[in-house]
Amino acid sequence: MNENQLVKLAQAGDFDAFNLLIVGHKDKIYRLAMKLTGNREDAEDIVQETFLKAIDNIDKFRRESSFGTWLYAIALNNIKAQAGDRKKMTLKPIEEYLPGGHEAGAAELFDWGDPHKLFEQKQLQKLIESSLAKLPHKYSVPFILRYIEEMSIDEVAAAIKLSVAATKSRIMRARLALREMLSEVFKERANERVQ
Repeated sequence: MNENQLVKLAQAGDFDAFNLLIVGHKDKIYRLAMKLTGNREDAEDIVQETFLKAIDNIDKFRRESSFGTWLYAIALNNIKAQAGDRKKMTLKPIEEYLPGGHEAGAAELFDWGDPHKLFEQKQLQKLIESSLAKLPHKYSVPFILRYIEEMSIDEVAAAIKLSVAATKSRIMRARLALREMLSEVFKERANERVQ
């Protein structure tokens, strides 16, 4: 049975069809909630609240996006309601991240190589996650959905309810901010090895 058939059955009150719809998304929603809250109990609460809201509102799902994207949107609303952007850093204007955009005396970015190869390393993954936790949710969420959950730009835009252009802009700002944060860490480590 395909997703559209399951949605129709779930909208007609078939709880088994609803369970089949959510089973493939539970772990993804949990991982997203963990990355954004950093707390297992909060993440579990968000997963539960997401599925409760989804079952209560399944009749409002209009199939303009995939069921998974709709679930992500519900989860993101729950995360935002629970955590907000408290204790997050302020991002610089995008121009300041680009070459030549730094003020006089500012540190240049350290070239730390191909991020896809490095991301697979456990130590770097933890470093990226801790850096992501410092970003405001409006930047970390699109980055996580795009690069960690491997959603397309269109799916990310639908999940966060922004235009594709605005979504791309937020992902780019997150990437640039992460690159700068990680460059500083790698510079420090390189300097420690030299000494």
